[in-house]
Amino acid sequence: MSFEIPQDIEDYLTVLDDFIEAEIKPIEQRDDNIRFFDHRREDSRTDWDNHGLPSKEWEDLLDEMRRTADAAGHFRYALPKEFGGQDGSNLGMARIREHLAHKGLGLHNDLQNENSIVGNLVQPLMVRDFGTEKQKQECVPAMLKGEMKWCFGLTEEDHGSDATWMDTTAVPEQRDGVDGWLINGNKMWTTGLHVATHVMTFARHRGKDGDAQGIGCFLVPTDAEGFEVGEYMWTFNMPTDHPKCSFTNVWIPADQILGDLDMGLAAAQHFVHENRIRQAASSLGAAQYCIDQAVKYAGERKPFGKPLSVNQAIQFPLVELHTEAAMLRQLIYKTAAQMDGMAKVDVAKYLSAQVSMCNYRANRLCCDAADRAMQVHGGMGYSRHKPFEHIYRHHRRYRITEGSEEIQMRKIGGHMFKFIR
Repeated sequence: MSFEIPQDIEDYLTVLDDFIEAEIKPIEQRDDNIRFFDHRREDSRTDWDNHGLPSKEWEDLLDEMRRTADAAGHFRYALPKEFGGQDGSNLGMARIREHLAHKGLGLHNDLQNENSIVGNLVQPLMVRDFGTEKQKQECVPAMLKGEMKWCFGLTEEDHGSDATWMDTTAVPEQRDGVDGWLINGNKMWTTGLHVATHVMTFARHRGKDGDAQGIGCFLVPTDAEGFEVGEYMWTFNMPTDHPKCSFTNVWIPADQILGDLDMGLAAAQHFVHENRIRQAASSLGAAQYCIDQAVKYAGERKPFGKPLSVNQAIQFPLVELHTEAAMLRQLIYKTAAQMDGMAKVDVAKYLSAQVSMCNYRANRLCCDAADRAMQVHGGMGYSRHKPFEHIYRHHRRYRITEGSEEIQMRKIGGHMFKFIR
């Protein structure tokens, strides 16, 4: 078995690098936009007087980056050609995400809010695979233009990993002769709600706590009567766009359901493996950036008249991190390539544990690498004049979101000990 990346993917990395230098870097350097990436980044990105939301200038800059990348044909790389994409593979996306994160902070790939010149655009595919013909015609073009934006409403104030125990409910109700659903409950960590047009609201309409069936995915407009945005939760990594929201007798027509009414969680899980392998690749790339920067600095810094790098106390921790990165890289590439040879349903059956291995270990590696880079750089590493604290704060959340590392280890254990067959 060959673990080499196909040449066409490696060639595309060169194309992306040239595009970044020619079109993205000039935008980054214009009008002091570099403030969003240097030691002023958190203050520049955050509107402290407006719930800690992303500042308008920051989001406008990201919009310009996305439009520029889309016009050049890169933004939709992972989408099928029917949506203007390049039918990008899982292996291709993993290699690209690793490569872009390895370049460090920049407008080309800011993972704080999942923005990149190569987008991770799962929502149009969700509509393609689960939506009605009417939904496909109405939603997909609007999503690709940025006119329709959905956020994800699964976690609640009292329920996170135990999603099948959710409190949010939906009951049938007819209004003016139109069948529909009355929704009551709450959600939190609804990322992007400040600009969203709809919330993918998962609610139980039948069954009992713990049942996987009986939960539907209801598309709730953010301007619906009874829908309210609550507190924006300030996080370790600012700015924040992660509010609570509540549903008080919110009514929607019956056609505003995505997928099977009883199997809404299937929509929630549909792209989890693709997201996890891409997230793992991003964490790997960021980890390698931290390792490389620490090695470079250790060769340049000369306390007591000799380079830091001659000290084994400096060498050995970085050796361990570099070795783990090398091993993870092969596992991520191999798993992504295997995913490309299977249908999604088979990936869930046969590769779920391997994807979880990649994800939780890469996310942990990135935190460890950022922490070690801070230590090697000393006081300057702890300051915001270096990017390591920013990388740590961002990637630390990946050990909780997209399935906490404990949930992923539980999945791996389930396969190892035959609790999952």
